[in-house]
Amino acid sequence: MKQNYLLILFFMACCSFAFGQQQVTGVVTNSDDGEPMIGVTILEKGTTNGTVTDFDGSYSMTVQAGAVLEFSYTGFNGQEVTVGGQSEINVLMTPGVALDEVVVTALGIERDKKALSYSVTDVGGESFQEAREVNIANSLAGKVAGVNVSRIASGPAGSSRVIIRGNVSLGGENQPLYVIDGVPIDNSGFGQAGLWGGSDEGDGTASINPDDIETLTVLKGANAAALYGSRASNGVILITTKSGKAQKGLGIEFNSNLVFENVLNDFEFQQEYGHGREGRKPVDASEAWNVGTSNWGARIDGSNVAQFDGASRPYTYQADENFNRFYDVATT
Repeated sequence: MKQNYLLILFFMACCSFAFGQQQVTGVVTNSDDGEPMIGVTILEKGTTNGTVTDFDGSYSMTVQAGAVLEFSYTGFNGQEVTVGGQSEINVLMTPGVALDEVVVTALGIERDKKALSYSVTDVGGESFQEAREVNIANSLAGKVAGVNVSRIASGPAGSSRVIIRGNVSLGGENQPLYVIDGVPIDNSGFGQAGLWGGSDEGDGTASINPDDIETLTVLKGANAAALYGSRASNGVILITTKSGKAQKGLGIEFNSNLVFENVLNDFEFQQEYGHGREGRKPVDASEAWNVGTSNWGARIDGSNVAQFDGASRPYTYQADENFNRFYDVATT
């Protein structure tokens, strides 16, 4: 008989506990655009009972009668809602105070910008899409204080020279270290024009697509070298590329860019003095051959002068369009 009384008491306790709980469901949406919010934390206040919203912003949980639900999400104001007798609770989350500005340093570590002991400047990826350059290093001109960008006059695909806070070495490399998503890259030139010819075939930064850049961070000062070693003694340019984001439907982005370039200065060649040396005209074919590329002859007067092939021709200025034919309009 005693065992029967114990079973009845246990059954009554279970029933009272079950009757003291209730099922609550609902949807959490963004107050700005009305879109469902994924991953919102919902916690029964004073307990460890909680859940998170799914891909549709929906949630479902069992709580005690009269419980208070706490809704929280990073970057949004938290809310507390008393359940009462409600079985469905829909919540609108409002954006809150923006987080403190953080920057990505070595190995992808995020640090509070104010806590760093060296100067840091961030440039948003949209800045490189407004006025496009073939080499993104050229786009840094005028965007970051203390950064000097020299565009080499070797054509649209030429290399660029970036110096942070001036040169630190007379004979060594003064350009910064480039790091993309935590991986240092080689920014050496693929070719260089010199005294005896050659061509500038660009450098490492010319292969970076401006549309792929999320943020670009410039680390200045010698303290930045502590993050990446001696290669970063001239500063570091950190590039973080874009990553996939959850969205509804199919997202397609198309960008097209066409750049025309022309010679800025076509020079004004002198037309008063002809070929020769020491203010004299060539007197025979041999001398005309030796001084044919030297324009230090006498003043042009139209008289007949010996040429390199032995013939005599008027001593006049021969205008042609070779310069304009060689430097045509370039398109990229």
